[in-house]
Amino acid sequence: MRPARWWGLLAVALGVAVPCSASAQAVPLSQATIADLNTAFDAGTLTAERLVEMYLARIEAYDQQGPALNTVLWLNGRAVEQARALDAERRASGPRSPLHGIPVVLKDNVDTSDMPTTAGSILLAGSIPPDDAFLVRRLREAGAIVLAKVNMSEFASGATMSSVGGWIRNPHDVDVTPSGSSGGTGAAIAASFAQLGIGTDTGGSIRGPSTSNGIAGLKPTLGLVSRDGIIPLALSFDTGGPMARSVYDVAAMLNVIAGVDPADPATTAARGRIEADYTRALDAGALAGARIGVARQFMGGDAEVDWVVEAALAAMRDAGATVVDVRVPGWLIEAREQWYTTIRWREFRAQIPEYLATLGPDYPKTLDDLVARSRTIVASDGARSGPNPVRWDLFVREEASGSLDDAEYVAMRDHGLALARALVEGVIRENALDAIVYPTSPSRPGLVDGGGGGGGAPSATNLANLTGFPDLIVPAGFTTDRLPVGISFLGSAFSEARLLALGYAFEQRVAARRDPVTTPALAGEVVGR
Repeated sequence: MRPARWWGLLAVALGVAVPCSASAQAVPLSQATIADLNTAFDAGTLTAERLVEMYLARIEAYDQQGPALNTVLWLNGRAVEQARALDAERRASGPRSPLHGIPVVLKDNVDTSDMPTTAGSILLAGSIPPDDAFLVRRLREAGAIVLAKVNMSEFASGATMSSVGGWIRNPHDVDVTPSGSSGGTGAAIAASFAQLGIGTDTGGSIRGPSTSNGIAGLKPTLGLVSRDGIIPLALSFDTGGPMARSVYDVAAMLNVIAGVDPADPATTAARGRIEADYTRALDAGALAGARIGVARQFMGGDAEVDWVVEAALAAMRDAGATVVDVRVPGWLIEAREQWYTTIRWREFRAQIPEYLATLGPDYPKTLDDLVARSRTIVASDGARSGPNPVRWDLFVREEASGSLDDAEYVAMRDHGLALARALVEGVIRENALDAIVYPTSPSRPGLVDGGGGGGGAPSATNLANLTGFPDLIVPAGFTTDRLPVGISFLGSAFSEARLLALGYAFEQRVAARRDPVTTPALAGEVVGR
């Protein structure tokens, strides 16, 4: 075990804060937060153009070469030009926001009017949407630079590969899965291919890749971030969210993408509940006096993951938190996957045609069309693209799942989801909790082709989707084979500010994130302050 990894584990156990910068004058690119970048912009020691060039150099070195992480599907060919224009704008009139000149990568199911959006599927190859997704417009208006569209599990489900781009690799160990479906975003951010990333989450698709790649990520409350322009998987559960190497950057990005959008009725619930600035909630002392519930039902799948979680709990206690055990009803844990599938499969069948209708006449228009076209593709084209039988077989089951008029679906939508919300909210309220914590994944990530990993403990991630509640992931440590472990902070609806405060305090205390061993720093890769 390498000394840096050993120290990361020990730091979690002892609650020791590890310094995040090499010196007071410069910060390694991989460790710089948006606050560090803006300090450097203001000091004149960094430009957006230089920042983009550093990230492009890393993509060139590590995405298709070296460890060949295979995250990037399409690069923005105008990124340097756009950065140069944003630098001139900064000099003339100041920054638009803290994200001015900051490079972002987007999961390939988020619409961009100037780059393809295919959900990782050759069935939508070359598709250019008519306009940007709501959150992409917000990012561009804030001055962020869309650097690339990244690989994903096709149509946000199935194996961590796509028929457009093939398998995605984890930068901590290329034989290990980056998890899905936002695996390309998770791996790209961990490998420092951009400062920020957008993922989407229907049943854990931001949170799995965040923990497997050792970064921070937030599945927001349903309705806090508009789904307009995100290819649907199931609108009862879908949400976009921020992924980054630090909780600070997650909060800074949430400032921009959260908002009420007339095109997404779910966002009306967020009116009056959106913080003006989520970074103001960040407090290194927030764990003092906090009351944290531990859902131990989701432990027991991997002794080393459990060890890291216990060390994390010790760090929280040492920081002044009260930690108590709590229980989710066992029957909900047993039933939740079937509840989820009852809604997820039927909604994809019903809702994907609404998105496909916005595309040109040469593209499929229904799920049945997707099934039919997939059966004509039985061999690779010799490049990265090729058949994806696992996902395409799921198309068939989704097509046969039923309709939104089915009594089972209606009962689950109208009563089952409300019951899940009431139960989890009741656990939080009756125990006077600030958050429920649990291992985001009960076991370390398995092999990229699906082997290894696993364990006897259930995963809790889709509870946040069944309830619509927010779930923040923060790096907690590493196993002896150098694989990341993340911890989840689950809260009640629109409690993002409190979760971010707790997660930030935990992050600052344990400093468990580490750069992946396969993607080391390149020469000159520092941000001067």
